Amino acid sequence: MDYSATHSGFRQQPAMRLRSLPADTPDPSPLFEDTSRVRAGAQPGGYSAQPAVPPAGAYPGQTILSDPMSNLAMAYGSSLASQGKEMVDKNLDRFIPISKLKYYFAVDTVYVGKKLGLLVFPYLHENWEVGYQQDTPVAPRFDVNAPDLYIPFMGFITYVLVAGLALGTQNRFSPELLGVQASSAFVWLIMEVLAVLLSLYLVTVNTDLTTVDLLAFSGYKYVGMIVGVIGGLLFGRLGYHLSLLWCCAAIVVFMIRTLRLKLLSEAAAEGRLVRGARNQLRMYLTMSIAAAQPLFMYWLTYHLVR
Repeated sequence: MDYSATHSGFRQQPAMRLRSLPADTPDPSPLFEDTSRVRAGAQPGGYSAQPAVPPAGAYPGQTILSDPMSNLAMAYGSSLASQGKEMVDKNLDRFIPISKLKYYFAVDTVYVGKKLGLLVFPYLHENWEVGYQQDTPVAPRFDVNAPDLYIPFMGFITYVLVAGLALGTQNRFSPELLGVQASSAFVWLIMEVLAVLLSLYLVTVNTDLTTVDLLAFSGYKYVGMIVGVIGGLLFGRLGYHLSLLWCCAAIVVFMIRTLRLKLLSEAAAEGRLVRGARNQLRMYLTMSIAAAQPLFMYWLTYHLVR
């Protein structure tokens, strides 16, 4: 039978030849997109994720700072901070003259050495007047007669440390006892200054002595107290009594020669006899302040040496 002829009225279709495509030619219309070979940082569909790069000269937060409301808030906050600082400084300076305290700590090594020698041996010193420059007292580092707070402050700390050493050599050391020793010395110092201020008020003395000056003069006795305790630790009770007696005599001479220029009148300070009840009261007050120093020195040190 000839299959080339028509069968039952149907004609056989000729066979179609398909053109072969290259093996590496991609499918022109893929059903799903292949994302297995997407590069790092690129997104499907041919888009790459580029990080947002700020323009040249920009910094983080520039957009926030460029906001007018943010600038106004920052300016308002700065003004409030400056006003608060001025208010705190003003109220603090009313009770504690911070700006004036810098004067009492303007010392150097030469001044400290001369002042310590003057406190221990004041008998050869002649000029006790404080130098002035344009109605302002010169800094302590330029005048050994000027009061300072460095030596009293360091003397107080050294006294507490030496007291702890003395208690330790007697097997009586404890933090509580050392705290009592420090607090008692500080309380006695404050009570002494308050008593002197009250006495000056009752006697109505017109003086340029300030509260800080009195605190400095009252704190100089710690130098003699330290010398006395160290003498007791090295040489026993006899060394304590001899060294403390020397320092007590020295501090009395120092206080009299220093305070007489502040409390007495000019004529009495120069050594001339001045009659009058008020001048006698000032002289008695000067002697009382000087005589109180050895009492405090002995009261705060006698129990540290045995």
